[in-house]
Amino acid sequence: MQQSLIPFICSLLLTQRLISFSKLNNHAHWVRWFNYIKYFSVFLIIVSVSGYTSWIWHILLISLLLYAFQQKEMRPLRMFLLAFVPYVGVSVLIDLTEVITPDFYNRWNKYFGTATMLSVIWLAAILFSQYKQNKAAEKERLKRQKEDEINRAIAIRKVELEELVAERTAELTKQKEELEHTLDELRATQAQLIQSEKMASLGELTAGIAHEIQNPLNFVNNFSEISKELIGEMNDELAVGNWQLAKEIADDIEQNLEKINHHGKRADAIVKGMLQHSRTSTGKKELTDINALADEYLRLSYHGLRAKDKSFNADFKTDFDPNLPKINVIPQDIGRVLLNLINNAFYAVNKKAKEENPLTPKGEMKNDQNIYQPTVTISTTSSKSPTGDSRLNDSVGQVGVEIRVIDNGPGIPANIVDKIFQPFFTTKPTGQGTGLGLSLSYDIVKAHGGDIKVETKEGVGSEFTIILPA
Repeated sequence: MQQSLIPFICSLLLTQRLISFSKLNNHAHWVRWFNYIKYFSVFLIIVSVSGYTSWIWHILLISLLLYAFQQKEMRPLRMFLLAFVPYVGVSVLIDLTEVITPDFYNRWNKYFGTATMLSVIWLAAILFSQYKQNKAAEKERLKRQKEDEINRAIAIRKVELEELVAERTAELTKQKEELEHTLDELRATQAQLIQSEKMASLGELTAGIAHEIQNPLNFVNNFSEISKELIGEMNDELAVGNWQLAKEIADDIEQNLEKINHHGKRADAIVKGMLQHSRTSTGKKELTDINALADEYLRLSYHGLRAKDKSFNADFKTDFDPNLPKINVIPQDIGRVLLNLINNAFYAVNKKAKEENPLTPKGEMKNDQNIYQPTVTISTTSSKSPTGDSRLNDSVGQVGVEIRVIDNGPGIPANIVDKIFQPFFTTKPTGQGTGLGLSLSYDIVKAHGGDIKVETKEGVGSEFTIILPA
C-alpha cells in the first residue's frame, strides 16, 4: 500500500484551494464543510497506522473532485481539479491491482511507481502553471484595480471640476448680471449728464431749464385768466348792446390767444430741445464737427461737476484747429469718450487742488503767489492743417484727426499706467468710480478704427490722445 503522505498533501491543497475560492465568492456554507474535510484529513494522517486508510483517501479525494466538478459555480477551478485526476486514477488503479492480482502488481511494480511519479510530476507541473497564472492574474487584477482606482479618482475629480465649473459659471453669470446692471446705471448717469449739458447750452443748468419752462407757462396761465375775465366783460357789453366796446374786447382776447399760442410754442420748443439733448445713440455714423463736439462735452463736464459739487473750481482752455474737417463718427459714442476723459481730467486737477491749496479756517483760499491753478486743456489737430501731426497717418493708416485732453494734475503712477484701460480698474475711492470709463472709451475708439494713447508724468500731469480716421 502506498504511503498516505502524498494523498494528505493532495487533500490539503485541494481543500485549501476550494476554501479560498469559496471565500472569494462569498459561499460561506462551502467554507464550513471544506474546513471539516481539511480537519478530517489531518485526523487521517495522524491515525494512518494501517495501509487500509489509503482507500479512505481515495474516497475522500474522488468525492471532493466529483462534488467540485458538479458545481456550476466552480467551473473556473476545472483546470485545477483536472491536475489531481491522473494521480487519483493511478493511485486507485495501483491499490486495486495490488488487492486483486498481487503477482501482476509485483511484476509491474516499478512501472506502477513510474506512473505514480509521472502523475505527481503532472500534478506539480499543473499546480506550478496554475500558480504562475494566478500570480499573473493577481498582477493583472491589481493593475485593473489600480486603473479602476485611477478612473474613480478621475471620475471624482471630474465631478469636482464640473461642480467648480458650475459654481464659477454661476459666479460669472452673477458678475455678468451685476456688470450689466452697472452698465445700465452708467448709461443712465451718462444720459443725465448729457441732458444737463444740453440744458446748459440754452444758458442754464437744470434749475435754469425749469425756470425757462416756467416762464411761458406763467404767460399762458396769466393770459388765460385775463382772457376769461375779458370774455365775461364782453358778454356784459353784448347784453346791454354796446357792440363797439364788445368788439374791442374781442380784439384784446384775440391778441391774448396769440400770446398764449406763442408762449405755448416756446414751451414746446424747450421740451423738444431737452428731448433732443437727452437722445440716446442711434449707432449710425454721421459727419460730425469734432471741434463743436469737444467744446460741447467740455462744458457739459464742467457744468455737470459744478452742479454736483459747488466747491469745484478749475480753469479750462481750448485750442481747436479751425481747419479741422468733419469726420464720420457716432457722435454720441465719441461724446461719451470725451466726457470720460474730461471728467477724469477735472477729477485729477480738483484732487490735486484740494491737496495743494488748503483753505483757511474761514474757508478762504490762502493768498500765495505759488498757488496751484487747476487747468484742463482740450485741443484738436488735423493732418490737413499746417499744425497737423504726421503720426495720424502712421497710427490709423489714413488722414484723420487728433484730440488731446491735457491736465496739470498729479499724473498717473508708472506702476499702474499699463492697467488704466483694463475693465473695472480704478484709482478712485469706492463708490466714485466703476473702472469702466476708460475701458469703454478704449473699446469705442477701437470700434471706430482709431487709437487712444496716454502720456503722463507724476507730479506734472497727463495727456490723453484720441486718434480717429476721417
